Amino acid sequence: MREFVSEHDWDVDELLPGVPPKSALGKTVAYTTGQWEKLRRFLDHPEMPTENNYCENQIRPSAVGRRSSLSCESHVDATATANLYSLVMSCRANDIEPYLYLTHLLERLPNADTIERLEALLPWNHKLAANARTA
Repeated sequence: MREFVSEHDWDVDELLPGVPPKSALGKTVAYTTGQWEKLRRFLDHPEMPTENNYCENQIRPSAVGRRSSLSCESHVDATATANLYSLVMSCRANDIEPYLYLTHLLERLPNADTIERLEALLPWNHKLAANARTA
Protein backbone atom coordinates (compact mmCIF):
# COMPACT_ATOMS: atom_id res chain seq x y z
CA MET A 1 0.00 0.00 0.00
CA ARG A 2 3.01 2.29 -0.24
CA GLU A 3 1.56 5.51 -1.69
CA PHE A 4 2.65 9.12 -1.75
CA VAL A 5 -0.15 10.96 0.05
CA SER A 6 1.26 14.41 0.76
CA GLU A 7 4.62 16.06 1.32
CA HIS A 8 5.02 13.51 4.14
CA ASP A 9 5.65 10.08 2.70
CA TRP A 10 3.91 7.78 5.20
CA ASP A 11 2.17 4.45 5.15
CA VAL A 12 -0.96 3.60 7.10
CA ASP A 13 0.25 0.01 7.45
CA GLU A 14 3.24 1.29 9.44
CA LEU A 15 0.93 2.87 12.02
CA LEU A 16 -1.14 -0.28 12.65
CA PRO A 17 1.36 -2.31 14.75
CA GLY A 18 2.11 0.61 17.10
CA VAL A 19 -1.51 1.49 17.91
CA PRO A 20 -3.68 -0.39 20.43
CA PRO A 21 -6.30 -2.16 18.26
CA LYS A 22 -9.28 -1.35 20.52
CA SER A 23 -8.47 2.36 20.78
CA ALA A 24 -10.29 4.90 18.61
CA LEU A 25 -7.12 5.49 16.58
CA GLY A 26 -6.52 1.74 16.25
CA LYS A 27 -10.05 1.20 14.94
CA THR A 28 -9.64 4.10 12.53
CA VAL A 29 -6.31 2.87 11.20
CA ALA A 30 -7.65 -0.69 10.83
CA TYR A 31 -10.71 0.60 8.96
CA THR A 32 -8.57 2.79 6.70
CA THR A 33 -6.24 -0.12 5.92
CA GLY A 34 -9.16 -2.42 5.10
CA GLN A 35 -10.89 0.18 2.91
CA TRP A 36 -7.81 1.67 1.26
CA GLU A 37 -8.68 0.67 -2.32
CA LYS A 38 -12.15 2.16 -1.99
CA LEU A 39 -10.86 5.31 -0.29
CA ARG A 40 -8.36 6.02 -3.05
CA ARG A 41 -10.56 5.02 -6.00
CA PHE A 42 -11.15 8.64 -7.01
CA LEU A 43 -7.41 8.91 -7.76
CA ASP A 44 -7.80 6.33 -10.55
CA HIS A 45 -10.91 8.07 -11.91
CA PRO A 46 -10.40 11.84 -12.01
CA GLU A 47 -13.95 12.34 -13.32
CA MET A 48 -15.31 10.95 -10.04
CA PRO A 49 -16.04 13.67 -7.47
CA THR A 50 -14.25 13.44 -4.13
CA GLU A 51 -17.46 14.23 -2.26
CA ASN A 52 -21.08 13.15 -2.51
CA ASN A 53 -22.87 16.43 -1.78
CA TYR A 54 -25.14 16.01 -4.80
CA CYS A 55 -26.39 12.62 -3.56
CA GLU A 56 -26.76 13.89 -0.01
CA ASN A 57 -28.86 16.84 -1.21
CA GLN A 58 -31.02 14.55 -3.33
CA ILE A 59 -31.94 12.24 -0.44
CA ARG A 60 -32.46 15.00 2.15
CA PRO A 61 -36.19 15.42 1.35
CA SER A 62 -36.63 11.69 1.81
CA ALA A 63 -34.97 11.84 5.24
CA VAL A 64 -37.22 14.75 6.21
CA GLY A 65 -40.21 12.77 4.95
CA ARG A 66 -39.17 9.82 7.10
CA ARG A 67 -39.63 11.98 10.17
CA SER A 68 -43.13 12.93 9.07
CA SER A 69 -43.98 9.25 8.60
CA LEU A 70 -43.58 8.83 12.35
CA SER A 71 -46.99 10.46 12.62
CA CYS A 72 -48.58 7.84 10.35
CA GLU A 73 -51.24 5.84 12.11
CA SER A 74 -50.19 2.44 10.81
CA HIS A 75 -47.33 0.54 9.25
CA VAL A 76 -49.27 0.46 5.98
CA ASP A 77 -49.54 4.29 6.00
CA ALA A 78 -45.82 4.65 6.68
CA THR A 79 -44.96 2.19 3.89
CA ALA A 80 -47.21 4.04 1.42
CA THR A 81 -45.58 7.35 2.37
CA ALA A 82 -42.09 5.89 1.95
CA ASN A 83 -43.04 4.42 -1.45
CA LEU A 84 -44.37 7.77 -2.62
CA TYR A 85 -41.17 9.55 -1.54
CA SER A 86 -39.14 6.88 -3.30
CA LEU A 87 -41.06 7.34 -6.55
CA VAL A 88 -40.77 11.14 -6.42
CA MET A 89 -37.04 10.99 -5.72
CA SER A 90 -36.56 8.43 -8.52
CA CYS A 91 -38.35 10.83 -10.86
CA ARG A 92 -36.06 13.66 -9.86
CA ALA A 93 -33.00 11.46 -10.33
CA ASN A 94 -34.19 10.59 -13.84
CA ASP A 95 -35.16 14.17 -14.83
CA ILE A 96 -38.88 13.39 -14.89
CA GLU A 97 -41.57 15.75 -13.62
CA PRO A 98 -43.00 13.80 -10.62
CA TYR A 99 -46.61 14.97 -11.04
CA LEU A 100 -46.72 13.97 -14.71
CA TYR A 101 -45.08 10.62 -13.94
CA LEU A 102 -47.45 9.83 -11.06
CA THR A 103 -50.43 10.72 -13.25
CA HIS A 104 -49.06 8.45 -15.98
CA LEU A 105 -48.41 5.69 -13.43
CA LEU A 106 -51.85 5.81 -11.81
CA GLU A 107 -53.57 5.73 -15.20
CA ARG A 108 -51.63 2.68 -16.39
CA LEU A 109 -51.01 0.71 -13.20
CA PRO A 110 -54.39 -1.09 -13.24
CA ASN A 111 -53.49 -2.66 -16.61
CA ALA A 112 -49.99 -3.75 -15.53
CA ASP A 113 -50.70 -7.44 -14.99
CA THR A 114 -47.23 -8.83 -15.72
CA ILE A 115 -43.72 -8.14 -14.43
CA GLU A 116 -42.75 -6.72 -17.82
CA ARG A 117 -45.63 -4.24 -17.77
CA LEU A 118 -44.81 -3.20 -14.20
CA GLU A 119 -41.14 -2.72 -15.07
CA ALA A 120 -42.12 -0.61 -18.07
CA LEU A 121 -43.78 1.80 -15.62
CA LEU A 122 -40.64 2.37 -13.54
CA PRO A 123 -39.33 5.95 -13.73
CA TRP A 124 -36.12 5.13 -15.60
CA ASN A 125 -38.05 3.10 -18.19
CA HIS A 126 -40.65 5.83 -18.44
CA LYS A 127 -37.86 8.27 -19.28
CA LEU A 128 -36.61 6.02 -22.07
CA ALA A 129 -40.12 5.78 -23.48
CA ALA A 130 -40.56 9.57 -23.26
CA ASN A 131 -37.23 10.14 -25.02
CA ALA A 132 -38.16 7.66 -27.75
CA ARG A 133 -41.46 9.49 -28.36
CA THR A 134 -39.76 12.88 -28.69
CA ALA A 135 -36.89 11.64 -30.86
